[in-house]
Amino acid sequence: MKNIAEVKAGVAVLIFNENYQVLLQKRADVGLWGIPSGHIEIGETVSEAAIREVKEETNLDIRINKLIGVYSDPHSQVFSYPNGQVVHFITTCFLAEIIGGELICNLEESIEMKFFDVHQLPKDLLKMHPRWLDDALANRERAFIR
Repeated sequence: MKNIAEVKAGVAVLIFNENYQVLLQKRADVGLWGIPSGHIEIGETVSEAAIREVKEETNLDIRINKLIGVYSDPHSQVFSYPNGQVVHFITTCFLAEIIGGELICNLEESIEMKFFDVHQLPKDLLKMHPRWLDDALANRERAFIR
């Protein structure tokens, strides 16, 4: 396993439009597509962090509808940044709906934002994100712990 520098608490938010397409962002830091996600800041709850991250990255206002799961497996949750930093994320993943705002790409964090058909996802997707999407699509009542 890679030399992990730290463990961080993260959040991810799956958002579907009326055509049941999933919102993805092409991240500026690694140039890969992924589900809107980020870090929890000191003093925030996981739901506050999820709402804030989506607002910062997409300009959308959301309502959290469901906990999809909590993900901590080092085989999928270790992320290497271009600067060489290696972080093990414990990610709380939510399903949310858009309640306001207009989709605008924050160019400091993203290259592009786009809704994709769940069967036609981009090939350059972050390695842990397909699991989160599959779990959301499972439409299971109980949350996953992976």
